[in-house]
Amino acid sequence: MDSLFSHLQPINRRKFLSLSLQGTLAMAATPALLKTLLAQGGGEKLQIDEDILKKALARALKRGGDLADIYVENRVTRTIILEEGKFKSAVFGLIRGAGIRVIDGNKTGYAYTDELTEEKILKAAEVASFIATSGRKVAPVDLKEQKRPSYITVKIPLQEVADAKRMEIMKRAHEAALTYDARIKMASINYYDEIRDRIIANSEGVWLKSSLPLIFFIVQTLAVGNNTSHMGRERLSRHSGIEMFDELTPEKAAREAARESVAMLEAKDAPAGKMDVVIQNGWGGVLVHEAVGHPLEADNIAKQTGAFVGKLGKKVAADIFTMVDDGSLPNFRGTTDFDDEGTQMKRNVLIENGVLVKFMTDILSAKQLNLERTGNGRRESFRYYPIPRMTNTFIERGKDKPEDIVASTENGLYVQSLSGGSVDPTTGVFNFTCREAYLIENGHKTTPVRGATLIGNCLDIITKIDAIANDLDFGPGICGKGQMAEVTVGQPTVRIRGITVGGTRPRG
Repeated sequence: MDSLFSHLQPINRRKFLSLSLQGTLAMAATPALLKTLLAQGGGEKLQIDEDILKKALARALKRGGDLADIYVENRVTRTIILEEGKFKSAVFGLIRGAGIRVIDGNKTGYAYTDELTEEKILKAAEVASFIATSGRKVAPVDLKEQKRPSYITVKIPLQEVADAKRMEIMKRAHEAALTYDARIKMASINYYDEIRDRIIANSEGVWLKSSLPLIFFIVQTLAVGNNTSHMGRERLSRHSGIEMFDELTPEKAAREAARESVAMLEAKDAPAGKMDVVIQNGWGGVLVHEAVGHPLEADNIAKQTGAFVGKLGKKVAADIFTMVDDGSLPNFRGTTDFDDEGTQMKRNVLIENGVLVKFMTDILSAKQLNLERTGNGRRESFRYYPIPRMTNTFIERGKDKPEDIVASTENGLYVQSLSGGSVDPTTGVFNFTCREAYLIENGHKTTPVRGATLIGNCLDIITKIDAIANDLDFGPGICGKGQMAEVTVGQPTVRIRGITVGGTRPRG
């Protein structure tokens, strides 16, 4: 491994720490160099003086406002890529800074600094304060450090794991993929982990600290045959120490990616038209995440846009349909102890037995709509102010058996994995590509098909779900909404009657 980076020159400790305090530092480095840098201070715990927090909040509110908060972050990241049997890169990053927000009525003032000095923090607070024009004066409540229940447990901390261990895990995945089938011609393994330290304080007296580890492991495999090729993919992610791989083994992930690659070499062109669609448990939940979840985020509702405006307390889905967002599921990718505003994460039932009962809120949207704070105020980093975002969002388990759902579907499409898509949150109209799909013929899953897309409207599909299995499962993902967020999606096997499927040939 060291020989791959022999052309790189180490930087001294003073220059390294200087760069790290200026915001973001990313560099390729040998494991030995990373260990040296961390030992010299790059991995130190995030600390900021209480007096600075108090001064910043007071400065932010000096022109008035309803609430001010400060979010301080230190993030240490590591990315290693293995391709074609070789370690191609290792990138080590440091992100550090603070963001200060002022809420005044429906307006938000926000400023950030990537230098954690008193001067720079107070300057950011001054800039954020200019949004306040109402004249309302709110004196900050005296800060008191609080403790919250933790949903993250760690057995083997990431900072104590040698990079040789990470590389060994990647090699195991690579070998498992290539030995699965002779038609697997290439495997790519991407390993990412981070430790994100947060300090959150606001004018309501909240003062919280946390340290969050995260692992994201991606296996991609390429199969070639039948004059075609297919790239399979499997992803693993948790807030966890390296013990994650004891349960979610790299070999299993690699074999699943390879299985998809090989199976889809036999794919025929997908038919087009209206048909019954069965979506497999787990990652299939990305459909309701996008088509239903985003319209349930309360910033859209506060703007009076989206399919669910005016529908709180009303029937919007089939009786068997219950949808949940739960940021307290232990160690899940979308879980943190509290959101990026300091609100405790918890289980929020959004649609219960077909009735819309709750929206996902942050502090601002909860205030605008006179609703509870649900713990969904999230941000990509200190450079962004928080907005309502999903955490771990899923369809609750039903009573059917997955095999019975397929057997009772005479003809249709079985979607095993969805890929990219687009959703308009104002209308709920979506278009999703099926990465792995099969025909259902006479109650049996048969021929794999390529080129299938699912087209519809969120209110339409959730009223047409007529079967939900008891096999709830989850899959990790990245959610974009102007800024990125770690999420988990999930569902049991479900059937949607009469959805539009776009394909490459007419339905026979």
